[in-house]
Amino acid sequence: MNGRRGIYNILVGFVSEAIIIALGIIVPRLFLTSFGSEYNGLLNTVGQAFAYLVLLEAGVGGASIQALYAAISKGDKNDISSIVVATDYYYKKTGIFYAISVVILAICFPLFVESTIPTLTIIGLILLAGVPGVIRYIFQGKYTVLLVAEGKNYIVSTFNTLTHVVVVISKVIFLLAGCSIMAFQVYTMLFSLLSVLLIYIYMKKNYKWIDYSAKPNFQAMEQKNAVLVGQISDLAFRNSSILILAFFYDLKVASVYAIFNMLFSMVRTALDTIGKGVAHIMGQTYNADKDLYLKYHDTYETYRMSLIFCLYAVALIFIIPFMRLYTEGVTDINYLDYNVAVLFVVTSLLSAARACEADLINYAQHFRKTQWRCVAEAVINIVTALILTPIWGIYGVMMATAIALLYRANDMIIYANRIILKRSPWITYKRLIINSIVFVTFIRISNYIPWSLDSYISIIGCALITTSCALVIFWGIASLFDKASFMFICKFLNKKITSA
Repeated sequence: MNGRRGIYNILVGFVSEAIIIALGIIVPRLFLTSFGSEYNGLLNTVGQAFAYLVLLEAGVGGASIQALYAAISKGDKNDISSIVVATDYYYKKTGIFYAISVVILAICFPLFVESTIPTLTIIGLILLAGVPGVIRYIFQGKYTVLLVAEGKNYIVSTFNTLTHVVVVISKVIFLLAGCSIMAFQVYTMLFSLLSVLLIYIYMKKNYKWIDYSAKPNFQAMEQKNAVLVGQISDLAFRNSSILILAFFYDLKVASVYAIFNMLFSMVRTALDTIGKGVAHIMGQTYNADKDLYLKYHDTYETYRMSLIFCLYAVALIFIIPFMRLYTEGVTDINYLDYNVAVLFVVTSLLSAARACEADLINYAQHFRKTQWRCVAEAVINIVTALILTPIWGIYGVMMATAIALLYRANDMIIYANRIILKRSPWITYKRLIINSIVFVTFIRISNYIPWSLDSYISIIGCALITTSCALVIFWGIASLFDKASFMFICKFLNKKITSA
C-alpha cells in the first residue's frame, strides 16, 4: 500500500506541477504588462513576508507528521486521533495570531517600503492576500498533516491543482478584462479557498473514525519548538532575500528576483514533489527497519542528487532565452542577467543536494539537537546579506545565501552521516563531486550547440530533448559509480513488476 501511494504521490504531483507550470507562467507575464514591475514586486514581497508568518505555526506541522508516522505504522487509531486533536488546537491558535499579524503587516508595510503605490491600496492588497492563510490554518491544517503522514499527498495535490486551475483561469479573465488591481485581488482570494472546501468534504466523508473528542496528545509534539528553529532557517534563505532587496533598493529590483525565483522554484517544486511522494515510506521505514532504511537512503540519494544536477543544468541553459521572450515589452528594468541565473543555480544546488540529509534528521527527530546549527545558518545568511547587498545589490544577496547554504549543507552531510548513520560522510561527498563534474562538463558542451531559441515552442522542445539526454547521462554515470544502489533499484523494480 505504501509503495502504491508513493507512486500515486509522485505521478499526481508531477501532473499537478506540469499543469501549474503551464498555467503559472501566464499570469505573471500578464500581470507585469498590466500593472508593471512595481506592483509585481509589491505582491511578491508581501508573499515572502507572509512566508515568515508560517513561523506562527511553531513547528506544529513538522512535529505532528513525524509523530503520526509512528502511530500510523502501529495502526493505533486512538493515538492518531489524539495527535490530530492536539494539532487542531495549535492550528486554531495559529490562525488567530496569523490574522493579527496580517493586520499589523498591512499597517506597517507602507511605512518602511518606498513606493508610488497609494498607501490604502497597499493596505487593502495585503489584507486580501492574508485571508486565505487564516482560513487554511483554522479549518484545514489538521487535515493536511494527517493526509501527508498517511502518504496521501496525491489527494492534497489534486485539490490544490483544481483550485490553481480555477484561480489562474479567473486571473487571466480579469487581467484581459482590464479590471482594477483591487478587484483582481478580491477574486483571487475568493477562488483560492476552493481547496479548503474540497479537503474538508473529503475528510468528513473518508475519516469518520477520527475521534475529535479524544484527549489531545500534546506530548507527541514536544519538539515543535525545535522544529520551529529549522523552519526559521529554511525561511531565512528562501524568503529573506527579496525582503532585503525591497528595503535596500526598490520594488523593481525585487521584481527581478521574484521572476527568476518563480522560474527556478518550478524545478524545486518538482523535486519536492518526489520528496513528499516517498516521505511517508522513508519515515515509516526508519521507525520500523533501520537496515532497510539505509538501503533506501543510499539509493534515493544517488538518483535524486543526479536528477537535481540534471534539472538545474537544463534550467541554466534555457533560462535566459526563456526570460527574453517572457519579459518582452517590459522595459522598466533589465531582467536578462546571466550572472543572476548562475547564482540562483548555485544556491539551488546547495539547497537541494542536502535534501536527503535534512529528511534523515527529521525522521530521526533530531530537531532539538540540531537547532543551534539552524540558527547559525539563519544568522550567517541575514548578516552577510545586510553587508553585501548595499555593495553588490542582487548579486550580494544571492552570494550571502550561497555562503550560508555552503556552511549548512556541509554541516548536514557530516552530521547525518557521522551522528545518525555512524559512517563516513565521504559517501555523500563523492556523489556531490561526481555530479558537479558532470554538471560543469554538460554546461560547457551546451555552449557549443547552435541553439535556435526564438519561440516558446522551440525552447520547450529543445529543453525536453536536452532533459531526456541529460537524464541518461547523469543517471548512467551515477549507476556506474554506485553499483550497489543500481543493483538494489533493479531488484526493487523487478519485484514490483513481477508482483503486479
